[in-house]
Parts: sequence; C-alpha cells; structure tokens
Amino acid sequence: MSAAEPPGDGDHQLLVLIDPLARRYDGESVRIAKDVLSAGAHAKICLPDGPDEFARALSRRGSRRPVVVGDDHALLRAVSQLHRERELSDSSLSLIPVGAAHSLELAHALGVPRGAVAAARTALDGTARRLDLLVDDSDGVVLGELRIPAARPSPGPSHTVWDTCRSLVASLVRPAPPSPSGPSGTHRLRVEADGVLLNDLDRPVEDVSVSAQGDGGLADVVIHTTSGETHTAEAKTVTVAGPDFRYRADIQVGGPVRTRTWTVRAGAWGLVLPGVAGR
Repeated sequence: MSAAEPPGDGDHQLLVLIDPLARRYDGESVRIAKDVLSAGAHAKICLPDGPDEFARALSRRGSRRPVVVGDDHALLRAVSQLHRERELSDSSLSLIPVGAAHSLELAHALGVPRGAVAAARTALDGTARRLDLLVDDSDGVVLGELRIPAARPSPGPSHTVWDTCRSLVASLVRPAPPSPSGPSGTHRLRVEADGVLLNDLDRPVEDVSVSAQGDGGLADVVIHTTSGETHTAEAKTVTVAGPDFRYRADIQVGGPVRTRTWTVRAGAWGLVLPGVAGR
C-alpha cells in the first residue's frame, strides 16, 4: 500500500481509501477525485491492495475522516468494519462512486452524487447525515434493503478479488432444497414485527423485504403472499424463521439460516451528502 500526504488548507483531514477495482475500472475518475480532494483538504491517499490493507488503513485513520473511492462493495466494507470496531457513532463516511452502474445502485439510492467531481466536492463541503442501520443477530449490517429469499446474484466486474472469493465460497454451499410443503417458488416463513405475527408458516409467501426508512428509527416490512396479497408494517425489530432460507442484504447473500432477527439502530452511521442547495 502506498500513501502520500499532499498539502492542504488544514480545514479538512481526510483519509482517502481508493479501492483497487476503482483504479482498474476508471483510473481517470480516480485521478480527478484525488485532484479535487487534494486541492481542498489535507488528504492522505491510500491505495490498499487487499482487504487486510484496507482494514489496517481504516483502523489507523486517527482523526481523519474516511473517504472511500469505489463502489457499493467498498462502502459496505468500510461501514461493516467500523460497526465491528464500534466506531460508527464517531465517524462520518464519504463515498466517491466509481464502478459499473449496477454496482452503484445502493450509493445512488442513499443520495451520493453521480460523478467524481460532484461527489468529491460533496466530500469536502457536504453535510454529514445520520442514517439508520439494520443490524442482525450475527452482527451483520444492512444499509439499504433486505430481501428474502435472496435473488441469485449476477456475476459481473463489480466484485473485487476478495468479494469474488466470498461469493465463490457461498456458491459452494449446497442450496437448501425446496420446502416439501409448497411448490417451487413458494416459501414457508414466519415473520414477526416488534413481536406481532405478520405471517405464519401455513401461509406461503413469494418474498419478504425489509428496509430502513433512512432516519425514522423504523423499518418498512413488505410481505407478498402466493395468493397475491400484500401485507405491510413498520417495526423496529423484525424476526424471520422457517426452513433454511437465504437472504440478500444490500449486495451480499447470507444464510442459509432458520431464524434471523434484524433491529433498526437509529442514526447509527453518518454519510456525507449534499446540503439543501445541492450541487
């Protein structure tokens, strides 16, 4: 990992973590982001070659505010690490989105500007917004949406080397067989929201989605049954149980598990976004 500390004006102390995939995918956008950030801040530029260097640089950031240059995988990696280290409440992240369009859907849904220049300027002059976080009972995090069952992830150039390895390991696990109690495409799931039963095993479902509202301290729960009904609720805690099931949390697939609980942590993490006036 190489690093440099260009002179800055002292108003900003940044740690700029440039994902290796971003460097390979669009080196020009990376260069532009570095130039804008270095012109407006005292920025330490880090070029990690793998997950260990990425984690080491982030953990040694000191008082510097992290700026991640990369895609949704890079953002989730940073948030997950800070959550594990119990330092999310003291940190605000910035993201410069660089990657394939399908690998930036989460970033754009969260309000990160499109384009290296706009995003870099937001990293310098934007406002840190505290956002809710979904945390499961295995300490996994969800920034955007959770879906059950998990849609099959489409392979593409958006994965970094270590994300590809993780996906490969997951693919080697034998998928759970279809439930004998229902035809293919149906799922027997018990869903509770804040202790209230929304769906039981005797009513097959097509899918369940859970997403934090942003900053409201609650999650939206949507259940689509095989009979065509849709059930919705708001809750702070959601528990799903049933025969082995997989779930897709943002861009990662988890499971198989037989039960999992997700809890909303209000204002648990900070993301620097454009101010009211925008850019």
